Parts: sequence; structure tokens; C-alpha cells
Amino acid sequence: MRPWRLTMSAGLYAELQRHLFPGDNDEHGAVLLAGTCESDRGLRLVARELHLAKDGVDYVPGKRGYRMLKAEFIQSRILRARDHRLAYFAIHNHGGADTVGFSATDMASHERGYPALLDIARGMPVGALVLARSAVAGDLWFPGGGRAYLSHAAIIGHQRQLLFPMPERRAAAIAIYDRQSRLFGDAGQDLLRRTRVGIIGLGGAGSVLAELLGRLGVGEFVLADPERAEGTNLPRLIAARRRDAVLPSWWPRVVTDRLRRPKVRMAARNIRRANRYARAEALPRDFLDADVAARFTDCDFLFLAADTMAARLLFNAIVHQYGIPGIQVGAKIPVADDGMVGNVFCVSRMVTPEHGCLWCNGLINPARLQDEAVPEAAKRGYAYVNDPVVAAPSVVTMNAIACSHAADDFLFHMTGLKYDDAETGWFRWSSRRAVAGYDMPRRGADCAECSAKEYSRLGMGDNASLPTRPVRH
Repeated sequence: MRPWRLTMSAGLYAELQRHLFPGDNDEHGAVLLAGTCESDRGLRLVARELHLAKDGVDYVPGKRGYRMLKAEFIQSRILRARDHRLAYFAIHNHGGADTVGFSATDMASHERGYPALLDIARGMPVGALVLARSAVAGDLWFPGGGRAYLSHAAIIGHQRQLLFPMPERRAAAIAIYDRQSRLFGDAGQDLLRRTRVGIIGLGGAGSVLAELLGRLGVGEFVLADPERAEGTNLPRLIAARRRDAVLPSWWPRVVTDRLRRPKVRMAARNIRRANRYARAEALPRDFLDADVAARFTDCDFLFLAADTMAARLLFNAIVHQYGIPGIQVGAKIPVADDGMVGNVFCVSRMVTPEHGCLWCNGLINPARLQDEAVPEAAKRGYAYVNDPVVAAPSVVTMNAIACSHAADDFLFHMTGLKYDDAETGWFRWSSRRAVAGYDMPRRGADCAECSAKEYSRLGMGDNASLPTRPVRH
């Protein structure tokens, strides 16, 4: 069977590392429960719950191997996995640093025990993980007799860490990227080539992001925006052509509306111009449609450049439910009725499963969510203004500031080059004051999006519904 992948938050991984490697050079055990995510890329598991086995109580001398989890500890966790529709993993550690694998004794114990656990799990996969200091291997069993091994694990925090059973082969150099790969190496450039990025909203901000990421060498894109280009969009859409939006005035409106180019296709054109090997799935549809949202649930990184409350809610849900880091970008140019311009600013807000929840930080307005539920409001909701009938001010330079910061954050996150003590606040640039600042996001202990509570969507994967709308046929 096809290898599978594992996603785990940095906090959960740090807790597991402390438990497995306390400095005694001994073996320790735990159980991990994970949500499942099925996509065209195969199966990905999203870590949700970590259950640490207490030495001498839950993790005891083995009958055939060195140590084992006690039956009572296993039973309560496998029943919980069954009831919550989660995958079950038994975990232990071996010595070593960057290479790890199961011993013959380990594999024999899987052969003896996992068929019975599959019967209890009632359709959910069961398996095992073995960790070294900087490596992980996995063995996953499926109902019906299928079995597959772990490809790699992605640890998601303010930077991403990839763990493999053994070191990857040296990546080949790509000559065109020589200057930038001198920063993060050929391995970093190859990582970008294998990365799938989702961009929601391909207007002024989204088109800048598509251009920057295409030129960095990102290999795969999923793009969603239902709008077509208009004449007033052209100054803000990167590399836009007049014929993308402006057609002869004597043509019937019904014809010109259909012939104006969708923004996603303009962005895809720019991406391919920057990197002819890139793949771009251009969806001229609303992100809120269930089948469109599903295309974003197995991306490696998300960018939200559409500022409806409904889009924020769904983006935030995918980040936490599927363990995908992302950045919300936007600009605000408040103009009073008398024409006075207020505090002009742009933002770049990193959101990860443990940091920056938009709901916790009051950035999803329930009243506006209700207003947007009206069909006409939803159609016009990609504007950065409370009244969807009024065109909001928008300037390409402000989009560029927010998106450049966001793309740079993405680059240093993905390549693991951020310092451990790097700034974790949200970037804010106030143009009229010429001042940059950072807003420190908070996290609610009882949040239904990001907390570890029973009712939270955190790490649930496909086992929980998303706040989408049904596809209209």
C-alpha cells in the first residue's frame, strides 16, 4: 500500500520527546490517537491526543520483548479511538539520532496483537510508531489486511520540522535557483518543489502571493476565487493584461461578463510563467463550497487573502482540524463619510494548530457571519469593507507589504531557518505612521476550534464537519 504521513503539533511533539527521552537512556511508551485525512496525495494522520504511559504501571517489563504497554492501558485507549473514530498508535523509543526502525521483536508483537485491535477499532486503522531523537518510523494496519509504512512526519510550530526513518538522499541542485538555494540549500529548494500551497482569494493580495511563491519555486498550488477581473482591478493584479478585463463596450454585457478572465486563471498563468514545472489547480469557485474546501485540506500551507468572515471561519477550521499552518493577510483603509482617511494598515497573521486562532482573537465576527449568509452578500463578500455594495479602497503597495512579509514567513517556516526565539506576534504595518508592530495573539482554554477539549475540532481530520455550504447543483 501507499506510504502514509503524520502531522503533529510542536507542543505535542515536545511533550512526547520529554517523556521518551528524559535522560535515562531507557525505553518508554505512550499512545497517540489521530484523525485521518484522505486525499489525492494518500492518507495523512493528524495527531490529536497523546496518552503517556507511566513507567512500572502502564509500561512494564515485557513477556517476549524488553517492555510492553499493559493490557488495561491499551484497552481504554483503543476503545476511545473506536468511539471517536480516531487511529490508534502504540509508541516507544529506541536509541540513536537520525535513523530508527522496528526490531524483529517489535514486528512480531504487531503480528500478534494488531489483528485483535483492528476488530475492536471497528474500521479505524491501528499501528505503531518508534522514535529516535530526530527520526521516526511507523507501521499502520488497516481493516481487510492492508498494511503501510510511514513516509515522514511533519512537526508544525513556528517552524516546520520533518522527521524520516532515515536521512533523505542528497537533493540535486537546480541551476535556476542557485542564488536563493545558497540560503537554504538544495534540500530546501527541493522541499519547496514538493510543497503544495493553497491560496484563497486571488485579488490584489492573492495575486502578489501567487507571483512570489511561484518565483520561489513552490511546486504545486490550489487556487480558489469565484471572481473575474474587472477594469478597476488591473492596477492591483500582478501582470494583468487589459484584455483580461476590458472588452469592447458594444458587446452585450452577458457576453463580456463570461469572457472576462477569472482571477484564478490569471494567477495560474503568472505561476507557470515564473516556474513552468509548477502545477496550479485553478478553481473559479467559492472557497465555501464543500467540494472546493476539500481541495485545501491536504495542502502543506494555506494563505487566506479573502476577507469575509465565512472565509476566515473556514480557513481557521481547516488549520486546526487538519493541522495545516497558514497566514491570513489583509489591508484596511478606513475612509469616513466626509472623506477623511483613518489609520491605514496591513497585516500578516500566522495561524498554526497551537497559535493564532482567529476565533480566540475576536477576528471572526458572528454578526457579520450572519449578514454574509444572505446570498447576495456572500457573492460580494471578497471586498475589504463592511458594506458589500461600496467599493473599498485598495492599493497595490499595501498588498505587497503584507504579502512579502507573509511569503517570507512561509519560506523560513518551511525550511526550518527561523530562530527558536523568533518573533511570534502578528505583523502589522501602519502606513501613515510609518511604524511596524506586532500583536501577540491569545489562545482560549475552552475554544471549540483550537483547545484540547473533548468538543474541539483540533486534529479531527475528516472525522468532523467543516463550516462549508453544500454544493448547489
